[in-house]
Amino acid sequence: MNTLELLTKLNQQGVQVSANEDKLSIRSPKGVITPELRSELATHKTEILKFLQQLNNNDSVSSPSVSCGNGLTLQTIGGLIGGFSQQLTTQYQPPVVDSRVMAQKLAVTFRPLPPGYSKEVVSQFRNELKLKLQDNQVTVVPWEQATKELQYDITIPLLKWWQKRIKTLVVKTGIQAVIDVERPPTILSRAKQFVAEKIYQLYCRFAGNKQKLSVLKIAQIIGWAEEGAAKYVEDPTNTQVITLSELDREFVDPQLPYQQKIGIGLNTLIRTFSELFIGVSSEKISILNMNLSDSIFARQEIDRFVLNSLVPKIYVPIMPLPLSRFELGEYAPTESTYAQKLVTLSQKLAKTGLFPPGSQLSKTIARKSHRDIVSTIVNGRTGVSYGFVAYIEAPQYIGEREISAADWEKLLPVAGFSQDEVRRNDIGRRYLKTQIGEKLVFQQIPDLWLVSSRSGSNKTNLSLEQDVIRIGLTDKLVLQLPQGVDSQKLDIKPSYDVYVMVAIALAAALYVPKLIANGAPIVHFHGYPAADWFKSGEYYAGVKNPSVPCGTYESGVLNFLGLSSLAERDDIALVGLIEPDHGTNVIASDLDYLITRVQEGCETGQIELGGKHFISLTLP
Repeated sequence: MNTLELLTKLNQQGVQVSANEDKLSIRSPKGVITPELRSELATHKTEILKFLQQLNNNDSVSSPSVSCGNGLTLQTIGGLIGGFSQQLTTQYQPPVVDSRVMAQKLAVTFRPLPPGYSKEVVSQFRNELKLKLQDNQVTVVPWEQATKELQYDITIPLLKWWQKRIKTLVVKTGIQAVIDVERPPTILSRAKQFVAEKIYQLYCRFAGNKQKLSVLKIAQIIGWAEEGAAKYVEDPTNTQVITLSELDREFVDPQLPYQQKIGIGLNTLIRTFSELFIGVSSEKISILNMNLSDSIFARQEIDRFVLNSLVPKIYVPIMPLPLSRFELGEYAPTESTYAQKLVTLSQKLAKTGLFPPGSQLSKTIARKSHRDIVSTIVNGRTGVSYGFVAYIEAPQYIGEREISAADWEKLLPVAGFSQDEVRRNDIGRRYLKTQIGEKLVFQQIPDLWLVSSRSGSNKTNLSLEQDVIRIGLTDKLVLQLPQGVDSQKLDIKPSYDVYVMVAIALAAALYVPKLIANGAPIVHFHGYPAADWFKSGEYYAGVKNPSVPCGTYESGVLNFLGLSSLAERDDIALVGLIEPDHGTNVIASDLDYLITRVQEGCETGQIELGGKHFISLTLP
């Protein structure tokens, strides 16, 4: 095993290895570093140090050299909000926020249509979609080249006499998406699924409960009985299933309450076992993912649909941050004024109706095998909720907040960052060269903290002792759980939108510091305000962004860019950061002001869940 393979393997297990002069710094979850592995690290210490030092000094760190208009490159923004400075550099990939560049990095395949397929409108759209993807330089791999033969045996523990050899085709891991059409179940397919499910339950009873089964293992046990494209995916964590079907007119009805959309949307995704579901008619295109946005496009808008909506969703699928990305700790929520303010915010927003309770996946998905796959993919999440509330604490500085250009020249480089953008002083405080208007400003990167609702909690009735977590962005990401809470009994996980939260906090501290000087509340909901809801001193940004899902640092970068674009405005009281096909983040400098404005918007119908008001934000 060479150095890169060893470090990559360790990183996948949550082990963080970095170079500190002539020493290796290792942070590892308990039990991962065995005596044998420690010996191997010691044996290859010299090679590992040399490898990491070369990465840290590599000129490619500043390769995305085009500034975003705020003096920073995408690589630097992504590295800062991701807390990657202490991470293994090989595991950091620069964010991509240009959907044309995303398209060039994608490979997809189309599963052949079933014999006698009669949905003409879907067939026509399928052919058109293939051409449009190719026009945008997405690699469309023929089914025969995208798949390979796989054989494996299923043996039920304690029943050694029962063994079945499965031979099937699977879509290779390097394919980002397989596009299929919805296939109605037959009596035979239902019978096969019933048998496969019983086999899986039996397997879990005697062997699976002793260790957590991988997605690939689960798929091997049940895959032979599946009819959808999920049957043909080698690794569901790397390849998304996209299902095409006729438009569900009930789901796209603008008068349908959002709570009903949640039920329809979840069951549609689960029924087809798809990450993305596209409905088509002769006039419209709808796209659905776990965000459950109800984005609708006219058929003649297929170019915008493909480039701005579909491509970003394939490129950055919805995934939560694994706990291995955080340094874990605890805090006392009853001693935090910000946590108490957050609870107040959640209670005051109850009557707005912006935070439907969502659904429990365990209650929505009937088959145990499917529940286990979803649970594995989303890192143990059991709750699906829509929106979050958070409260940014006042930034923490040590020493001078701003320095002169002469003092900047005296600072030291920071491993993993371009020396032209990020440097540090003798006590380790990092400074950033930013551009505000025509002026270069050399300012300290503060330690940032915020309190947030945990994933799956009731956003309008938070428990101070159990539902409020604390997230930190220093030179790494930190997650603090409430003291005294048993995380084994209560599913305490951070929101999918952590990167968005910390990106907003960092951008505000750097470019609109008055907005968060005394802390600032944030509300995220899956809908939009009308353009005429915004008053003097209130701004919005992000309408033209590609519709990347939550849970990615691309979404964080786009929110960062939106807020930094307001740097020269001195009258900001509130900002709406728009996320197409997802929702809106509203941040304000004052808690009461935010509550009043959001309540007013809901009462007058100027703020609603779903996409009703999005079009008004796009108008000149």
